[in-house]
Amino acid sequence: MTLNFKLPVIKWPVIKRPVIGFFAAASIALFCAAPAAAAETDLSRGKYLVEIGGCNDCHTAGFAPAGGTTPEAQWLLGDSLGFRGGWGTTYPINLRTYMEAISENEWATRASTLRTRPPMPWWALNAMTEKDLRALYRYIKSLGVIDNPVPAYVPPGIEPRTPYIQWPLPPE
Repeated sequence: MTLNFKLPVIKWPVIKRPVIGFFAAASIALFCAAPAAAAETDLSRGKYLVEIGGCNDCHTAGFAPAGGTTPEAQWLLGDSLGFRGGWGTTYPINLRTYMEAISENEWATRASTLRTRPPMPWWALNAMTEKDLRALYRYIKSLGVIDNPVPAYVPPGIEPRTPYIQWPLPPE
């Protein structure tokens, strides 16, 4: 027995070039917007990490006494207020010029193994994910460089020439 039947003919709509152009342009726009959105997310994340990590408390002059109201344009420029203890006197560096001098990859490597003098909480940087370290770097770089030199480290036993906060010796 032979079955004779015809398959239905499906007529697809004819797509004109302008429609194809629209979809191509939309696809390209989405593809290009994705990195921009990711970059904006990195900057927001980096700013968030600066804020919750307390970076401004030391690296922004007068931030803590001002109750955190220092304008963002003045953030992370370092400070001449020293921190003195058994290690000597340290000064919070200008993070903007520091980041300008190294690459993002160098920062991610250094920060993950950093060991510094007090009061820098280097262990907090060591605990950050690489993604967070990169977001922090990108945010600080986005602030731009402002040259604001800070005093150099002063070894123990030498009196600093700038104001400082005296830290007590650790318990024995």
